[in-house]
Amino acid sequence: MNKAVKTILFSVVIGAISLGSFGFVESYFEITKNLDIFSTVYREINVNYVEETNPGKLVKTGIDAMLGSLDPYTNYIPESDIEDYRFMTTHEYGGVGAVIGTRDDHVMITEPYQGFPADKAGLKAGDIILEVDGESAVGKNSSQLSDMLRGQKGTPIHVKISRPATDETLERDLVREKIKIDDVPYFGMLDKGVGYVSLSGFTETASKDVKAAIEKLKADGMEELVLDLRGNGGGLLHESVNIVNFFVDRGEDVVEVKGKVKEHYRMNKALNAPLDSKIPLVVLIDEGSASASEIVSGALQDLDRAVIIGHNSFGKGLVQTTHDLSYNSKLKLTIAKYYTPSGRCIQRLDYGGKRDARGKAMEIPDSLLAEFKTRNGRIVRDGAGITPDLKVEDKEYSDLLATVMRENLVFDYATEFYFDHDSIDEPEDFALSDAQYKDFISFVLKHEFEYKTSSTEKMKDLKQEIEDDEFWQEVQEEYEALASKLERDKEQDFMKFQDEIRLMLESEIIGRYYYSKGRIRAYLSYDPEIKKAIEVLNNKTYYDSVLAGTCTDCLVKKG
Repeated sequence: MNKAVKTILFSVVIGAISLGSFGFVESYFEITKNLDIFSTVYREINVNYVEETNPGKLVKTGIDAMLGSLDPYTNYIPESDIEDYRFMTTHEYGGVGAVIGTRDDHVMITEPYQGFPADKAGLKAGDIILEVDGESAVGKNSSQLSDMLRGQKGTPIHVKISRPATDETLERDLVREKIKIDDVPYFGMLDKGVGYVSLSGFTETASKDVKAAIEKLKADGMEELVLDLRGNGGGLLHESVNIVNFFVDRGEDVVEVKGKVKEHYRMNKALNAPLDSKIPLVVLIDEGSASASEIVSGALQDLDRAVIIGHNSFGKGLVQTTHDLSYNSKLKLTIAKYYTPSGRCIQRLDYGGKRDARGKAMEIPDSLLAEFKTRNGRIVRDGAGITPDLKVEDKEYSDLLATVMRENLVFDYATEFYFDHDSIDEPEDFALSDAQYKDFISFVLKHEFEYKTSSTEKMKDLKQEIEDDEFWQEVQEEYEALASKLERDKEQDFMKFQDEIRLMLESEIIGRYYYSKGRIRAYLSYDPEIKKAIEVLNNKTYYDSVLAGTCTDCLVKKG
């Protein structure tokens, strides 16, 4: 090779290196420059601002605003919030085991967890917390009181409570325990041969708990399964892969993770032999099913391994990892998107695209959604969550039910009922008598509450518009006559809507005796999506037609 050629090649190589390095150098300069600007502004504020400043709060506000401009899942976690972060990822904390809520100026126990310290000490739903270790709880919100109740496992805690239902003031000594919220709050048999598993989260124990539930149900004679992911907001990606693996053969692609950084790429496959790759399977989803729930439902749909029933899922197709920072803080950072086996990403909001006038991310337009095919050739789309194969229409509930729930009248009656009745029937068998329901109506009507309906609210708006247009005198008589006809008779409406009101009231009462598992057991026989799941599983021809995409009422059809 002559000298001239060597010189040319050397120049080309150096040019290529320079061009490749330019972007990095420019980016590094921008980072350095803006860090310098930020530190200068920060210093000037702390030195010269007219009022005293809180340096830590200023930086936290700046960091939160910066991360908030990216997406809602990228978060800075200071040392003070680490325990809350751990609870979100493990569903574990040290405490007394009770759900609490703010009511007026007090914090009330709304449900003690069965078998944990609050329950063992005899604390009940409806108890008002007055003091914790001698410190007044009056005027504190539920978040502040939660911090007071939590602590290291094995540490003592003294609480003083008021029990309005019995007009008592009680004091109790408790010892904090490790509280673990179950990933599988309930499993059991729905129908002959049909098993049911409710999965509420994807922590480190999720797949282990699901596996144990499935094995127990199979031992009890399960031949078909309903996996309930409704309201499950997700969690750990690898746990979702493990759960999909229970139903698909080793080696199947489950979820692909792709980001800007090459090292973040990963194809997650089923690594183990399945528990049962043939069992007929229905998965229930709704608007609250997100992230890991969508990996499970999306993968099983793409592989035509399960019938998906319910409502469109949330649409979170982003993956986060946690990075350790200085001073025991952490950064939870979105690093990638995930793709189900058909190749689709179900992320609904485009955080990297245009924002609306308020700066909010917008949904990806339908015209830009791409089509993909499941293994059987059914058409699925990206960018809009998981579309179920079969949709069950929502039931419309009355304004009266919304009112009595909002005013806590169902909760308060259930509390009184509990202290007046030592026991009730099993959750599946319990029903209020007609006399008890009438007693509830009498209880509610003793309380002052405003019963609003959509029609009466519209009438108020109409009146305001009429008055603004100065026509009131001309139409007042007709308006008042119509408004009078639209005024609802509360007692009559309690009878008209008694089916839905009874259902909610009975569920609240059952929870007092049988806790959250009892509520689930009672509701399963009424649940329209459970009924649809059983119907599908009991009709093999229909089940097969859904997975083939040939049924007439399917939302996901063959292309």
